[in-house]
Amino acid sequence: MSTVPANDPSGTEDEPTEPIDGKPAEDDKPAAPPPAPAPMAPSRAAAYMAASTLLAMTQGFGLNLVAANIPQLQGPFGATSTEAVWLMAAYMAPNASLSLMLIKIRNQYGLRPFAELGIAVFLVVSVLHIFITDLQSAIVLRFFAGIAAAPLSSLGFLYMLEAFSPARKLTVGISLALTNIGLAAPLTRVISPTLIELGGVRALLHFEIALAMLSFSAIYLLPLTPPPRVKVIERLDFLSYLFIAVGFGAGAVILVTGRTYWWLEAQWIGELLVVMVAALTIAAVIELNRKSPLIDLRWLFSREMLHFTAVLILFRLMLAEQTAVAGNFFQINGLLNDQLTGLYGFVALATAAGGLVCAAVLKPGREPGLHMVALLLIGCGAFLDSHATNLTRPEQMYLSQAMIAAGGSLFLPPAIASGFTLALRKGPQYILSFIVVFLVTQSLGGLAGSAIFGSFITLREKFHSNILAQTMTLADPLVAARVSQLSAAYGHTIIDPAVLKAEGVALLSQQVTREANVLAHNDAFFVIALLAVGAAIALAIHRIAVRIREASTRVGGEAAVEG
Repeated sequence: MSTVPANDPSGTEDEPTEPIDGKPAEDDKPAAPPPAPAPMAPSRAAAYMAASTLLAMTQGFGLNLVAANIPQLQGPFGATSTEAVWLMAAYMAPNASLSLMLIKIRNQYGLRPFAELGIAVFLVVSVLHIFITDLQSAIVLRFFAGIAAAPLSSLGFLYMLEAFSPARKLTVGISLALTNIGLAAPLTRVISPTLIELGGVRALLHFEIALAMLSFSAIYLLPLTPPPRVKVIERLDFLSYLFIAVGFGAGAVILVTGRTYWWLEAQWIGELLVVMVAALTIAAVIELNRKSPLIDLRWLFSREMLHFTAVLILFRLMLAEQTAVAGNFFQINGLLNDQLTGLYGFVALATAAGGLVCAAVLKPGREPGLHMVALLLIGCGAFLDSHATNLTRPEQMYLSQAMIAAGGSLFLPPAIASGFTLALRKGPQYILSFIVVFLVTQSLGGLAGSAIFGSFITLREKFHSNILAQTMTLADPLVAARVSQLSAAYGHTIIDPAVLKAEGVALLSQQVTREANVLAHNDAFFVIALLAVGAAIALAIHRIAVRIREASTRVGGEAAVEG
């Protein structure tokens, strides 16, 4: 973000001031640095922090509403589980890229109008949700909800940063802002069962409206400090963004629906992939030939930014253990959302604790240490989960999931703070490119993590089912005894021995499938543990190499001085 110098109110800034009595005029003295902004009163700072939390919860609840309640949404909308997935796809398609253009709109037209218009649109879309009657109308409204929710994520950040002094914005402020974002997913799963029990799906929609109305009030009562307005939007920005939006939107739809329809089975997935590649290629060609590009691709493909992007993608893949793998594990074992509230309550507490610890200890230079602790926590937690059985219940995963949640809260703030500092060193115009990396890795990276590990579990389940089925033969006395035991439950209603035996075989097949799913999830847990440990080892090697390089440079400098 660039700044515009203020004009001299007297209109004589170019006229020299004559000295009086031989003394230099006051205007000839060096200009004093601008005074530091007065610290905000604690009560007002607390109000801005509460507003930030409210905005993050509002945006996060809308984002996780469908993902946490797909089985509950199928009945009211008359949809299958495959059709209900389109509710998520419709939300993510515009949401994945819209924040990119909104940043420039905010810089040119002002922060206050941006905030007021953004929350007003979100409130209107939330109210329209109560008139949903079928799946088609729900998909259309979720698309507009994704558009309307895009400003809330940046507003949640800005309100948290507003409460702190400049020296603490990239330490305490960013830690607490990212903690709020991390809290949204587990809290949505904690409160959803109670809301559905009270009023069904309508209660979820009413709660979303209530959050939107509270956020509307908070934004009007607590204005943000307006930065100078700068004309930054160019005509080609709209053309570039059109292709970027098409590419990111197509990618989001592919990642959300690919595992459900299966990647190689649906022809339209391949066609959508072609559209994504073509749109992003055209956008790249346009941006590489502009003097003032919307996104600086040359900088994004520099060594530092590629390393930073790889770190964020790896982090999102590892956190899929909690957002996708663990929840799906309990779902296939027959547990419902109301049986998982205790687990997600512990996850929320661990997320908050990790964010508070990060805010307390984060300082420049401590990023590698925090990353090492986070990776070890995630690796240990995933390794503990890899020993699950079909008798594992949420209580047995309280510790492991709390470790992973705390690790996630410790990992992201140092990475974002160092990346933001890197962008500031290059210049304010690079901040937008940095934000693109953050948005892509968090939105599309999160979807990619769920898609990759979901597909991995599906493939491993088929593998384990095949291995287990090969050992299941009725010639084995143990297998025959198990079939007889299972079929005995139907002995009073089925008198045909052949049909009764077939029922026993079907029940045994269900148990085999369940065990194969458990083994497949254990494989996914173990792979995530290996990723975390491998990343920790790579980080340790990198730090040792840096220390050796610094030591050799220091010794060489001392030798040069002595010589």
